[in-house]
Amino acid sequence: MNPHLKLIRDYESRNVTHLAEDGSWPIVWERAKGVHVWDTDGKKYLDLTAAFAVAATGHANPRVTKAAQAQLAKLPHAMGDVHPHPLKGQLARELSKLTFERWARTEFRHVHYRCLPHEMPPRHGKTIFCNSGFEAIEAALKTALLATNKKGIIAFEGAYHGLGYGALAATHRKHFRNPFTKQLGKFGHFASFPTTVDELAITKKELNALFKKQAIGAVLVEPIQGRAGIRIPPPEFLRVLRTLCDQHNALLICDEIYTGFGRTGKWFACEHSSFFPDLICLDKALTNGFPLSACVGRATVMDRAWPKSEGEAIHTSTFLGHPVGCAMALAQLRELKEKKLITQARHRGNQLARICKKFPIPGSRFVGKGLMSGLAFNKSEGPRVMAVVKEMLQRGFILLPAGEHGNVIAFSPAFTITEKQLERTMRALQSSFKNLKS
Repeated sequence: MNPHLKLIRDYESRNVTHLAEDGSWPIVWERAKGVHVWDTDGKKYLDLTAAFAVAATGHANPRVTKAAQAQLAKLPHAMGDVHPHPLKGQLARELSKLTFERWARTEFRHVHYRCLPHEMPPRHGKTIFCNSGFEAIEAALKTALLATNKKGIIAFEGAYHGLGYGALAATHRKHFRNPFTKQLGKFGHFASFPTTVDELAITKKELNALFKKQAIGAVLVEPIQGRAGIRIPPPEFLRVLRTLCDQHNALLICDEIYTGFGRTGKWFACEHSSFFPDLICLDKALTNGFPLSACVGRATVMDRAWPKSEGEAIHTSTFLGHPVGCAMALAQLRELKEKKLITQARHRGNQLARICKKFPIPGSRFVGKGLMSGLAFNKSEGPRVMAVVKEMLQRGFILLPAGEHGNVIAFSPAFTITEKQLERTMRALQSSFKNLKS
């Protein structure tokens, strides 16, 4: 056994890292650059995952890395909710510009929000910084409770919002929830997640019934479900949710942890529908590789929910708005803008769809938007998909299965990947499926 994996086996909780008995999984990463990864044996791999969709601008992006190194040498840590550092305010301003300030511009003037009588229409956002995605979700759930005084939330079948106890109450998959149901709160309610117009009509009935029966303060939704298998709802879905939330004085929360910062070919996946949330949760590609997340809300909502600090915040953490993470995020946003990488992600996604048609794999269908895409198979094909993913690893390609049944081969590479690299991947995938069948 690889000595590094032996240490993992002996000293890490055995529930964390899957160690295949035949040694086919996992590899141990040594270094990464751009779209490539090298393991501890020196073997080179093409990474089609961007390490869980994090390295959107490429592993070890020079601009982001330089910003991290400079900040680490200057100020590696500050005092989150006590004595701030300059970059925290700068990043909060940039996130406001990218979200609520952009959405308030004239091209989005048809968007409607229901405000309380004393509130002005939304013009900017305010941020709560966190460390991981589930913490951003929980900050949003707290905001909704404080703003509406209603504890109930609606989430959706297939939803994945993280595994902290607050977020877990809104995460649907039984694999994650069932061991802990005795300790979970009972404020989460689930409706079906529609992928067709007919299903949307059913979902709308379920939502109306939940709003009548429960005190619902928020609807929490992934505009595109990621871990559930890259499931895309009808374009009208967010309009329906926005309308219902306005009618019932509830908040609409978009979980864009996976989809945010260009992954689907737009800055945020909700922009495909032009209906926008009251709160948006961000992580993953925000820093390109540092644990920093954000819950960004309409300023009117945030001020309604959270009292002015009198010296002791009621929601905080030791590493809140970490200076290294903020420096990396600011550099990441500049890289995305100046190199027009979101346009490139959309372009590469279209190319990937064409390449999948060029190298067809029987039983599969292409799903997704931008570089949040995949090949979906029947639910019973999960074992075969995993076998192919393992064979592809041996060929030098890093892929992951998605979906509750592991029946979707997901593609979430860095936006810097080339058309030739995508074509090479599909050639290898086609060959792997043929080998497995024979």
